[in-house]
Amino acid sequence: MSRTLLGYAGLATLLFCLPASAQNKGEDAMYLDSAGRYADLVRLTEKQLAGGVEATTSHLGWLCIAYTRVKQYSKALDCAEKLDARIAKGDRVMTGHYVIDWDTDARPIPGMVRSEVYTELAQYAEAIKAGEQAVAFASDDKGTSTSVWTPQRYQATVLGTMVLAARLVGDEEQALGYLAKLEAVRIPFFGGPTISAYKDNALARAYMSMGKYDKALERLGERAGLAFAGAITNVFSPFAGRGDDVMATSEIPRQLMRGKALSETGKTTEAKTELEKILAHPRARELGDLYWLALYERARLAEKDQDNAKAAELYVKAIDVIEQQRSTINTEASKIGFVGDKQAVYGRLIAVLIEQGRANEAFDYVERSKSRALVDMLAAKKDFAAQDSAQAALVLAQLDAADLNARIQEGGAAPEARTSGVRNLQVAREALQSAAPELSTLVTVSSVPSDELKALVGPDETLVEYYYQGNELYAFLLDRERLLAVKLDATELSAQVQTLRKTLEATESAAWQEPARALYTRLWQPLEKLVTSRNLIVVAHGALHYLPFAALQDGEGKFLLDRYSLRFLPSASVLKFLRPVLQQKDTRLLALGNPDLDDARLDLAFAEGEAKLVASLYPSSRVLLRKDASESNFKKAGAVFSRIHFASHGKFQADEPLKSGLYLAKDADNDGILTVGELYSMNLEADLVTLSACETGLGKIASGDDVVGLTRGFLYAGSRSIVASLWSVDDKATATLMQAFHANLASMNKREALRQAQVKAREAFPHPFFWAAFQLTGRAE
Repeated sequence: MSRTLLGYAGLATLLFCLPASAQNKGEDAMYLDSAGRYADLVRLTEKQLAGGVEATTSHLGWLCIAYTRVKQYSKALDCAEKLDARIAKGDRVMTGHYVIDWDTDARPIPGMVRSEVYTELAQYAEAIKAGEQAVAFASDDKGTSTSVWTPQRYQATVLGTMVLAARLVGDEEQALGYLAKLEAVRIPFFGGPTISAYKDNALARAYMSMGKYDKALERLGERAGLAFAGAITNVFSPFAGRGDDVMATSEIPRQLMRGKALSETGKTTEAKTELEKILAHPRARELGDLYWLALYERARLAEKDQDNAKAAELYVKAIDVIEQQRSTINTEASKIGFVGDKQAVYGRLIAVLIEQGRANEAFDYVERSKSRALVDMLAAKKDFAAQDSAQAALVLAQLDAADLNARIQEGGAAPEARTSGVRNLQVAREALQSAAPELSTLVTVSSVPSDELKALVGPDETLVEYYYQGNELYAFLLDRERLLAVKLDATELSAQVQTLRKTLEATESAAWQEPARALYTRLWQPLEKLVTSRNLIVVAHGALHYLPFAALQDGEGKFLLDRYSLRFLPSASVLKFLRPVLQQKDTRLLALGNPDLDDARLDLAFAEGEAKLVASLYPSSRVLLRKDASESNFKKAGAVFSRIHFASHGKFQADEPLKSGLYLAKDADNDGILTVGELYSMNLEADLVTLSACETGLGKIASGDDVVGLTRGFLYAGSRSIVASLWSVDDKATATLMQAFHANLASMNKREALRQAQVKAREAFPHPFFWAAFQLTGRAE
């Protein structure tokens, strides 16, 4: 028997030989941590602290680690602050009982916790800074630790996280530096096999993050000694008879890394075996964020085997797990060395379903994919407007509590508690859907069946929804009679959209024509014979949210605008929730123009005149200019006007979509930025909102969440339709177009009014830069 195996067997023998009274002294924090029962650890410690027990380092240390494991990140960070304060007072030892009493230097814990939390939250610079603090304390330990958290375990754990954080932030040199330090962590004689296992796992995570799958596999070998000792320990230690497994929380991440590494290196048979072990593990479903990844990786292998039926089945199961949570902010990257792409699961399932001729199901998952993205964008928001705001707030709070409880159960609670948590979450979702149907679409993943959507499309109208993942692009055509799916090509699609936007900046050049025609050929030419209606609903995706569809041009020089009347939607399912046509004879307009932004360079010369001109077309109107065009005044007056016109600066913010918004004058009550996040908390009763100066850099495109968030926010707030621009247009051209648009509304619907206004503006300003930016979202009527 090897030295390693002897070491593990010796530990197991020690546990077996101790008297039962010593083995079962109690389920204290250290025992629960070792058993992976973090949910129970949280409950136990919180109950003790609520009962008046002093929050010592022995309580806070284990609790901070447990909060991290159950993904209660705000509590984990708060706990780390409290632990820092306790340590500063001299209480630096964390004690615990596991067969015997153990002591641990707790100083590295706050930094370790922060490093892991910040990595999960994609705040990589903060993760590295916190990790440096933890490693410094662990290196300073003079051997006082006699617990499972030895200095070497701290170092291996934290350095592994720091390699990953540096890699994800794009600092290859820094990542290699931390990797060298990790490789240099020494293995002590006492407890060597255990520390070696932690170090191997940390190195495996680091190599996985760098795509060095062969080296990761060297560290992920079948550790027979560890498995043997784990089995013996589970039988004869305090874990016996309680359904606990000392190995599960470390073994499942190891198996997932090994399965992915084997797959990436072409060892598919071995990869299948490893992944099947996870799927068969009795506790795998508890670890939802690892379970869906295992299902996804196994489904990818089924696709390689051309077994699309099995692949589809596994992808569906993975998505079911993903859709159980309101928020999918956590990534499990700190456990497995790579970030799982949840949208890729939808993408692969959609591709498989299309291949099988299951267009209806594929379309449903396209809608659910976009719903998942919106839910994630709004995950941190708590205050939403609703018809019955009090009831909606109560039910939403219940949903959040059930969601949190269900996620806590993944941290290793008893089976009956896990079952109850899932059931309560489902009940809360159903209650929210009943109390506030539209609000439920913002906080839970949902879609509207295609047959129901067909009835909502106009009689002379076709909905065209685009979806792409990787190089695979699909267009779905839906009208009152049919749903078709057409496979297109997404190769370099984002780059081509960006090229068009960049060339549009040169208003004296015709360079825009080449990308405009290429995109017409790619996106529309394969569909034009299938579309018989003149009116289109376009549902874009990703980079296509930044594309001025009106400017797409065929080989004869005809624009898409010349042949079709366009309106846009964030998703097809929004059709169900568009407010009914406003029945109001007296159309009242509120115009806000050229707000004073305390910077003369931001004044819009024509915006003031534009606001006055548009207002002159409505007998019942109110104009707010300069200091009066404030965020506060809009919030006070906006709800009583049926049409609202903003002639002001705006911004799309791709990295933080909820902070996208409109610039208005600020005052003592408001900062002057009407953000997307605020829109979801407002109640408007508007027939139309026009945003004549929103902008994103012409050369900048991202996920589209910023564009979708702004228009979706106004729709949710109560506007039937929104006209917004994809970039900041020349003031004079905008004024010309807006005047024509509002004049046209007296005799035609919004969609045709905008089309004809763009045609008229094109006569004075032929270049697409001046007229193609404007799009109508929402109702055409």
